[in-house]
Amino acid sequence: MDAAFTAEQDEIRRTLRDLLARHAGPGGTRAAGHTAEGHDPALWHRLAQGLGLPGLALPEEYGGAGCTSTELALACEETGRALLPSPLLATAVLAAPLVAALGTPSQRAGLLPRIADGTLTATLAVPGGSMAAALGLTGDNRAVPWSGGGRAGGVQARPGAGGWRLYGEADRVLDGHSAGLLLVAAHTGGYPRSRTLLFLVRAESEAPAEASGGASAGGPADAPSGAEGLTRTRLTSLDATRPLARVELRDTPAALLGTDPDTADVCGALAATGRTAAAVLAAEAVGAAAGALERTVAYVKEREQFGRAIGSFQAVKHRLADLYVRVEAARSAAYYAAWDPAAGPLALAQALETARTVAGEAVQLHGGIGFTWEHEAHLYVKRAAADGLLFGPVHRLRDHAAVRAGLFGDVPSRALTHEVAV
Repeated sequence: MDAAFTAEQDEIRRTLRDLLARHAGPGGTRAAGHTAEGHDPALWHRLAQGLGLPGLALPEEYGGAGCTSTELALACEETGRALLPSPLLATAVLAAPLVAALGTPSQRAGLLPRIADGTLTATLAVPGGSMAAALGLTGDNRAVPWSGGGRAGGVQARPGAGGWRLYGEADRVLDGHSAGLLLVAAHTGGYPRSRTLLFLVRAESEAPAEASGGASAGGPADAPSGAEGLTRTRLTSLDATRPLARVELRDTPAALLGTDPDTADVCGALAATGRTAAAVLAAEAVGAAAGALERTVAYVKEREQFGRAIGSFQAVKHRLADLYVRVEAARSAAYYAAWDPAAGPLALAQALETARTVAGEAVQLHGGIGFTWEHEAHLYVKRAAADGLLFGPVHRLRDHAAVRAGLFGDVPSRALTHEVAV
C-alpha cells in the first residue's frame, strides 16, 4: 500500500480548505445551519460547479470526475474541519452510490448527471431512524428487521395500475426537508413474502419539457413527482449543521429503483454503500476533531494565567499531546479505510470516539473564558454527539466489526437481532 497522496489529491484538499476558510467561518456555519435549506445555497453552488464536489466519485460518463472514495474522504475531511452544513454527505455518499448500483440505465442517465453538477440533491430515507442498521454498520442488515415489516410499521409499497404507491413515514432523514430526490426504503410483497426495496420519490417539481429539449431529466418514468401525499417536516436536532427531517408518505407515487424486485440485492447494495460511507464519515469526524484541536492550541497560546500563557504549563501540554496522538491515530485509520472500505466501520468507531474526546477537552481547556453559545467550541461537541447517535453508537460499531472478524467465534444469528431492541 502506498500511503502517499497524489498531487491531484493534495490539490483537492488545499483548494477546498482555502475556499472554506474564506466562505465558511464559524459565524457563517451557524447562520447557514439555521436557514430554510439547512445550508448555504450559494456556497453549495460554488462547491458543485467550481470544484465538482458531489461528482467526485461518480463515473465520467455521468458528468463526474471519475475519482475514488479516497478523494471524497479527503474532501469530507475538510468539510468536517469547518463543520460545513451541506447536502454533500446525503447526496454524494449515501444516495448517489445506490442509484449507480441499483438504478436502470435510464435512471442513472437521468439522475446522476444532475447529482454530479449539484442541481439535484438527494438523500436516503429509512424508517425508524435506523440508518446505521440499514447500512450494515451495527449489525447484519439481512438479519435485523431494521425497516419494520409485516403489514404494519415502516413504509409499505403497493403496486398499482399507475405505478407504485408508498404509505408510512421515516424519521431522522438527513437533509430530508430539502433534498430534491428521496430514496425510500419500503416493504412490499405482503407478510409472507415481505422484502425491502428502494423507491425514488421526486420531492421537487418537474421541469418543463421544453426547457430540456424533451422529457425532463429523470422524468416521470424514472422518479415521479412526490408532491402528492408527501409531507416533510424539519426536526429540531442536536446539531444544526446536520439537519434532520420526518418524511410522511400518504399514497405517494414512486418509482422502483431498478427493474426486477425479485432479483434486486438491496441489502447488499446498502451494506456496500455503508462501508464506503463509514470511511468517508470517519475522515469527516477526524477533520472535526482536528479543527477543534487547532482552535484549542491557538487559544492556549493566547490565554494567560499567572503572567504566562496557559499553553506553557506542563499539564496542558500533556493533555494536548494526548489529543494530538488520538487525532493522528484516527486519521491513519480513516485513510486506510478510504483505501479499503471493509475497514470503514471500525475506523468510524475510532474517529467518532476521538471527535467526542477532543471536543470535550476543547471545552475544558477553553474554561478560562466561560462557556457561551457565542463560542464555536460547543458546535464540535454537538457534531460528535449527533454523529454518534445517527451512525453509531461506537460500542455497537466495534461489536459488529468484531463479530465480522470472527473474534467471538461462531455467534448465533439470533444474537444479531439484539439491534432491534436498541
